[in-house]
Formats: sequence, structure tokens, C-alpha cells
Amino acid sequence: METQVPDWQTRPLVRAGYRVVKKLESSIARADPEGDRPFFSCDDHAWIERLEDNWRVIREELQRVMQHQDELPNFQDISQDQVSITTDELWKTYFFYGYGYKAEENCRLCPRTTALIESVPSMLTAFFSILAPGKHIPPHRGPYKGLLRYHLGLLVPEQKHNCRIRVGDQFRHWEQGKSLLFDDTFEHEVWNDTSDTRVVLFMDVVRDLPFPLNLVNRAVIRLIRWSPFVQRARRNVDAYEASSNRAFMNG
Repeated sequence: METQVPDWQTRPLVRAGYRVVKKLESSIARADPEGDRPFFSCDDHAWIERLEDNWRVIREELQRVMQHQDELPNFQDISQDQVSITTDELWKTYFFYGYGYKAEENCRLCPRTTALIESVPSMLTAFFSILAPGKHIPPHRGPYKGLLRYHLGLLVPEQKHNCRIRVGDQFRHWEQGKSLLFDDTFEHEVWNDTSDTRVVLFMDVVRDLPFPLNLVNRAVIRLIRWSPFVQRARRNVDAYEASSNRAFMNG
């Protein structure tokens, strides 16, 4: 199947910005004290320990969401640029934050999870990422190296080795209550080759960089926040929250 190019990449101004971001990424790779690698250690981040200590609290609120899994939006329904990697109904989402924009109703319905998410320094995006049995996410890479991606295992199939992620040339599998922290600008790919659903708390956090690159990084993130694909995703989340099918969550 021919890969679809997101329409925002065809706009001249956005293409120019994209080229600038790619040049900046080489500086980020050299400057990060933790190096340029697919996976990062979780041991030096107090916020990760706090989330792991409270993973059952988060999963308890997730269970209420999962009662209505079929009604949740597909990832491409929120971020339409994801149609290049997913077009089916096997990857559901429940957004709390997207590039700093808060999904007020979703957060209200999961208050303890929201409080934990909001305690994370430099949290930018957070949602429940729900992969149905048999889902495969093909190779792709994230848009910008100034962020790191975090997964907290909440529901992990019993055959956990058949539910895995590849980042670069390294493979990992999820475990309940355990974390993965990685650079999603390395090519990565996901498989759920089991008969069970996999759910993680998915977050993007601002990468910790030395001065003055940290200021440049935050400036670029602010620009990305106003880009067409983020603004469109924001409107899609707002529309979902406002739609009549949200009534089920109030029951």
C-alpha cells in the first residue's frame, strides 16, 4: 500500500520549519548528557518512581474507561496524520493532554490519574494507548528529538514476550507497573501478537538539555504546538468531548 503523506508536510512554511527542526536534532543528540540512544534509564527520574508506585491507582480509573472501549476514538480520529501508520479500529486512545492542551472532561473523569500526570515535570502529552489483539504498528519515527517518550504498563497480555516494541535495533516488552523511556525519533515498531488487549499510559516529556539548548528546544516545542497537525488534533479531542457519545462516561 502506498504511504500517505500528511497534508501539513506539503505546505511550504511547514516544510521549511521541518528542515530547521531536523538540523536542530543533531545538536540535541550531541548535547544530551544521557547520550543519543534508543532506550533511556528510568532510575534517575523521581517522577517515574512516583507513577510506578501508583500504577494500580491509574489502572483502577482505566478500568472504567475500558468498559466503553469501542466508543473511544481511534488514534487516527484524533491525529489524522497517523493514517500513514494506522487506519483500522485496533488502536484506541483516551487523551488527557496533547502538546500542553488539556482535555478537561477526560481529566475530570480520571482525577487521580490526572493529578499524577500533572505532577510530572515537563509533561507535554499524555493518554491511554490501547492496542487490541493482533494490532501491528509499522515502522515509523517521531517528529522531533526534543522530547522523550514514556510508557507505563497498565494492562499487559500474559504472553508478554509476544507484545513488544522495537526501537532502533533494540526490543523490549511491557510489564505491568513498569516503565519504558525511549527516543521515538529512532525508527520504532510495535506488535501485539496475543489474544489480549495491551494498555499503557503514554506520555511525551520535554528532554532535559543543557543551557542554552534547553531554551531553544522549548521555543521549538511552542512553535510545534501551534502547527496545523497539533491544532487539528486539539479540535478533534474537543469535538469528541463535546459529542453526545460522551454521556456514557457519566453513568
